[in-house]
Amino acid sequence: MNRRQMIAALGGAAPWPIAARAQTDSTRRVGVRMNGAATETQPQSYVAAFVQELHNLGWIEGQNIRVDVRWNAGDAQLARLYAAQLIGLMPDVILTASTTNLMVIQQATSTVPVVFVSVSDPVEQGFIANLTKPGGNLTGFSALEFSIGGKWLDLLKEAAPWLARVGIMFNPDTSPQSKFFMRSIESAAASLGLQAISIPVHASVDIEPAIEGFARQSGGGLILPTDTFTRLREQLIIEATSRYRLPTIAGYDDFPKHGGLMYYGQVINLTDQFRQAARYVDRILKGAKPGDLPVQRSVRYTLVINLKTAKALGLTFPLTLLGRADEVIE
Repeated sequence: MNRRQMIAALGGAAPWPIAARAQTDSTRRVGVRMNGAATETQPQSYVAAFVQELHNLGWIEGQNIRVDVRWNAGDAQLARLYAAQLIGLMPDVILTASTTNLMVIQQATSTVPVVFVSVSDPVEQGFIANLTKPGGNLTGFSALEFSIGGKWLDLLKEAAPWLARVGIMFNPDTSPQSKFFMRSIESAAASLGLQAISIPVHASVDIEPAIEGFARQSGGGLILPTDTFTRLREQLIIEATSRYRLPTIAGYDDFPKHGGLMYYGQVINLTDQFRQAARYVDRILKGAKPGDLPVQRSVRYTLVINLKTAKALGLTFPLTLLGRADEVIE
């Protein structure tokens, strides 16, 4: 497969001459940057909800608006490529999902209005001044606060009291926010007398050797912060952590549903969040400044435990922990 075919397969579209797709004066243009793969049903439903809400607000695809969608499939190089491509199309607004996509868009433009979703603690990361009045060209919907890293470790220690060391696995290119999660994990680890070890991975072939190497010493557990790269390879990770008997907690909610041990994170209805993002885009297209629109965030959290996986790992969860779980998969 050549580079052009790969881009089409992963991103859902190949480059084209800008002039050939120039918009008319009466058509507004919205660029959409997604961090998953174009073949994933759930993320496609989020885009569909976004477009449908725009339609409900009077923006009709092919009549008065054009929506250009790009999927980076957890590839940082594609994220940079599509950022430049969308900016070249001169959009009126950009909707972007994930920290990686927001970073490259912010580097590419300081003038095009941007609405973001699924970005952890945008104030701490330096994207905006504050949640109430973000300022600049950015606004949107915040995901996790970085202090949750300490909670991930607390839950892992509660599930596996013998825990002595924890590995934090992520791809630095697709999860730049993980360095912030690391800080809270390291702080919590120090208070618990545990060792926190960063496990960076850059390709699928890195995952199994990294897990196998970490598991050579006993007393280990694994944390998976939010990261499209690891999420798209979660089955590989689940199989490896099962094989090497590593209790693992993840920051993405499908993990225990697919056989992982635990998930803990904010209660976020992403379908609704994309609908709300469409309302922000509508307001911006009608003249609102993104910097005047408050960044919204969820304040509720949920814990999901896979009891079958716990038993396979030889773990007996305390009743107090099971009682706090919002969902127990048996």
